[in-house]
Amino acid sequence: MHQLVATPFGGRRLVLRPGSAKAIHLPHAKFDELCTLAAAPSTVPEWLVDAARAQWQMELGGRPVDEVVLIRQPGPYAFSRATWEINLGCDYDCVMCYLGEKKFEGLDMEGKRRLLAVMRDAGVIWLQITGGEPLIDPDFPEAYRLAHELGMQVEVLSNGSRLRKPHILNLLRTYPPIKLTLSVYGATADSYDTVTRSRGGFDRFREGLGMARDAGLNIELSLIIVQANAHDVEAMRAWANQLGLRHTEYANISPTIHGSAEPLPQQSPEYLTHRQPFTGCPAGVTFFHSDPFGRASICKVGREPNIDLTVEGVEGLARLGEIAESLMLRTGGCSGCTLSGTCRVCRPMAKVFQEAKAPLAHYCQHGKR
Repeated sequence: MHQLVATPFGGRRLVLRPGSAKAIHLPHAKFDELCTLAAAPSTVPEWLVDAARAQWQMELGGRPVDEVVLIRQPGPYAFSRATWEINLGCDYDCVMCYLGEKKFEGLDMEGKRRLLAVMRDAGVIWLQITGGEPLIDPDFPEAYRLAHELGMQVEVLSNGSRLRKPHILNLLRTYPPIKLTLSVYGATADSYDTVTRSRGGFDRFREGLGMARDAGLNIELSLIIVQANAHDVEAMRAWANQLGLRHTEYANISPTIHGSAEPLPQQSPEYLTHRQPFTGCPAGVTFFHSDPFGRASICKVGREPNIDLTVEGVEGLARLGEIAESLMLRTGGCSGCTLSGTCRVCRPMAKVFQEAKAPLAHYCQHGKR
């Protein structure tokens, strides 16, 4: 399998190493040279040998280019990033989950292969695989390996409950993700298991986290803060610092993707954060989201309208930009608002809150006035 990926990224040209956040920036002429060398029996040029040694301490001298470097061609549009819910099923039943009913359903493995091929052809380089809980999907190992083989840098979002399984840990050790983001729901078994409604969940998570850390995986923790674990916040922070792992905190809970308000009462008011004014995002322009059935939307929140990638292929993505523009219009409960220029949530998120009939103060900083 290839050790490096040479790829367009917007107007730039990069050489990436799977699982590494570092990159080599190439002049276009050097990228074109690699393409030419890969098409004929040639060895890795000295300039790349030197650059790979300096960046990753790799020794590539005398190696055939076509065995070492996978050449990625540009996609027809500007897409370089995507998220994929491989399945919405989960082994937890968290009190604040935005998915609502978590049905275990989606594409079979053949469909997953078609979807990943479409993503590759669209130009996706950075792929985030999420769920539900992605590691419980029986197709996850094959799909994850295939994403690597297609030259994607893969991030996995997980609750960590399956990391202690040897076949999962060996997979991630063999094909390291660029990042493994793990949700933390408490610093004790009592609070963790209460939030996840999973007896023994804390012990499984703690064991898997330790094994993944010992394996040298690039781990980032997401500290999820709700009423049931708010008393654990300082302990969760201390735990992350003790482990020497980066961490972020999430306390702003949203309605379900179906527009129902069940998760909102779980918010811990004292830990809610103030978002910055929304000034736009790349959703539907350089980024897209796919649900378990291969339906592409601008993001996890703005799920309608969507495009069936397994039917329409790459060409269907040409419509996402127009869809993004239409979803960002200030309509419904936000139409006519004279303060929309300082709004801190995007229109699709505001719509979800409005459909859930949530109090204005939950999503609009002007709601308290």
